[in-house]
Amino acid sequence: MWTLWDAELGYGPTSFLDRDRARRSPLGAEPSWGVVKVDPSGARILHAFPHSTLEWRAAEYGIDPEDIDTLLEVILYEPWIPREDDLLAMVHPEASAILRDTRGMPDCWTPGVSDSDRLAAHLARIQAVKNYAVLQKKASVADRQAALDFVGSTRVAPPDPLDPIKTTTRLDPIRIESRKMAVNWLRASGDQTAWPDFYHKPMCTFMGMQPAGGTG
Repeated sequence: MWTLWDAELGYGPTSFLDRDRARRSPLGAEPSWGVVKVDPSGARILHAFPHSTLEWRAAEYGIDPEDIDTLLEVILYEPWIPREDDLLAMVHPEASAILRDTRGMPDCWTPGVSDSDRLAAHLARIQAVKNYAVLQKKASVADRQAALDFVGSTRVAPPDPLDPIKTTTRLDPIRIESRKMAVNWLRASGDQTAWPDFYHKPMCTFMGMQPAGGTG
């Protein structure tokens, strides 16, 4: 049983040597989230992930961009999903049990599968993690407030430790659509590059009115 204590907004790399350039860079100071968890031994763990992870999971599994609860559920439990090609999983009872229950289920790259089936399979993997490996619960408001008071913070513990993410996140549909296009291109390509068209195209490509397989 792991407990969730806090969530905090941060940002990724950017250059402060040229402040104007830093503001113009599309990759400068990309938002990231840090979620503080405590494991059964009492050790504090920081689970950090880019804000764009929320966009990617919405794109990969067809999750409603406004369903932040499901997006966070997926992101916070994914680290315990074992890889099917992990040979050492066989000597790890929890990992073996998860794979036994979920092996062969479609993932986000499996061709010819609907978003609803992909999501159902991924949620089944998350449920298997809960059944055999890890549960996560929120630390009580009283405990979280006591921790803030102990370090002299003036912050007030929110009802939910994930409130900083849940109450501020508004996912941009254009960014999600662009990530869907990237995912669709990779699915269509499979083991070899697909012919680009208006709906399936590699990065930095604008097909215009070119036919599939056309030049230019």
